Amino acid sequence: MKLNQIPNTISVIRILLVGPVVYCLLNQQYEMAWWLFVIAGISDGVDGYLARRFNWQTELGATLDPIGDKLLMVFSYLALGWLAQLPIWLVILVILRDVVIVLGTLFYRRLTGDKVIQPLYISKVNTVVQILLVVVIIYSLAFQVLPVWLAQSLIYIVAVTTITSGIGYVYVWTRRARKTINEGQRV
Repeated sequence: MKLNQIPNTISVIRILLVGPVVYCLLNQQYEMAWWLFVIAGISDGVDGYLARRFNWQTELGATLDPIGDKLLMVFSYLALGWLAQLPIWLVILVILRDVVIVLGTLFYRRLTGDKVIQPLYISKVNTVVQILLVVVIIYSLAFQVLPVWLAQSLIYIVAVTTITSGIGYVYVWTRRARKTINEGQRV
């Protein structure tokens, strides 16, 4: 294996961890689910760092990394919703936002031919609080019950940042698509 493939390999491992995380959650093996989720979360930071630090960014990595993130979050939210640890409305909201972003990205790429989609700052904040919420809930199930206000606060923060980032993506990328199309028509 070439060194520049290490970030892609880490992304694939993260994708492969989704199944065991969900399995452990659904079978009430919360401690193992927590550790696997933490490992998957750390791997996300490591692959991104390595890709940027050593200029090992690839088109495959640009696809694998967000797929790994989305799969881990969507299936973790689905499992925690199924276990009644997250409100169903929040699970639907998180998944709906991801569907809008994925479909919007595909539409944008088809329309403009531009493959570079930069995440918005609010989206990064949303991802962090989504992950933090899952970590807090699984930790409470596995080790020690944390204060109820902590999970409740994170639920509402996730909801607000999910809505804000979803609207932000639609607004920003619609404007960019229009600009790209208008510039193309003038040429």
